[in-house]
Amino acid sequence: MQPRVIHTAQALIDEVVEVPALPERGGNVMAGAHYLYAGGAVNILVAAARSGARCVHAGAIGTGPNGDLVRAALTREGITWSAPAVTEIDTGVCFVMIEPSAERTFVTTQSAERRISVASLQTSAPETGDVVCISGFSLVGRTRDPLLAWLDTLPAGVVVVLDPGATFGELEPAVQDRVLAQTTVWTSNADEARALVGVGAIADSVVAVAGRLPSGGVAIVRDGPVGCVVHVDGATTMLPGYPQRPVDTNGAGDTHTGVLVAGRTAGLDWVTAARRANAAGAIKVTRRGPATAPTAREIDEFLAVQDSGVGSVPDSSWGSGGRGVSGGAGGSSQGGAAVSRGIVGTARTFPTA
Repeated sequence: MQPRVIHTAQALIDEVVEVPALPERGGNVMAGAHYLYAGGAVNILVAAARSGARCVHAGAIGTGPNGDLVRAALTREGITWSAPAVTEIDTGVCFVMIEPSAERTFVTTQSAERRISVASLQTSAPETGDVVCISGFSLVGRTRDPLLAWLDTLPAGVVVVLDPGATFGELEPAVQDRVLAQTTVWTSNADEARALVGVGAIADSVVAVAGRLPSGGVAIVRDGPVGCVVHVDGATTMLPGYPQRPVDTNGAGDTHTGVLVAGRTAGLDWVTAARRANAAGAIKVTRRGPATAPTAREIDEFLAVQDSGVGSVPDSSWGSGGRGVSGGAGGSSQGGAAVSRGIVGTARTFPTA
């Protein structure tokens, strides 16, 4: 039977407003559109499920309208959840403000999704070959200790995929080392990799990150429309992105991760899976809402057009993903206005000495 994708991180509600600009401190701004979505770990699970993966959410879900929205979103995609509901409190909310450039600003509450334990995580019953996804955002607050303890119990052969988030680089070195020692695959944006290893260029940072992982570890670093870099088996492969004019970059990196791990559970090598993930990220940024990943068929059709050479490449004069755009790989999540022009072409592989 095909291995599963098990996600341990927080499933939240994204409450999204579109604003012309952020208000000044103490000020006010009139929002345009307003949306409510199930987000957080849901984004990755939806992306993986739409690419054919068997998916389980192992995190905590609350009781109330927010928890109901999360469970409904998972059910629509055929995703199961393993832990019993947290009965005394509802799931929390991530408030998202999106500017016309697609820049996002967040404020996040902490609620039922933080009420995990070793026992609740173990309800997912991971087996050899399963992919267990963990988030750096789970390594702060009350989720940290039970997650670390549970990771120590995983059977041999479970693939642990770390999405470090912006918080990982700020963790105590002892915590970083403990998590990295358990990590099979690191997948992050360029800023998150730089925060860990202090190296800027993604072709260099991916090698440095891989050097922090156990033998045989895989490192993947994304940079929005530029694409991503994969380091596996001593070789570094640069995979170009597919720049698009974005309408919503929220969830682009999550889409990349979900399609990546789904490809691996389907038996693809990491480079092939990452190429499909680049395409999925490019499609996602043209859609509103965080959990709007494409299906496997849509990815196939998109890549067929790209491979034919007739696909158009829109003006890509905007920042890498999360800084106004994510044109393929779900890039940096920190603020800024740097411009990154997409590179379109074939993959390049460089053996590492």
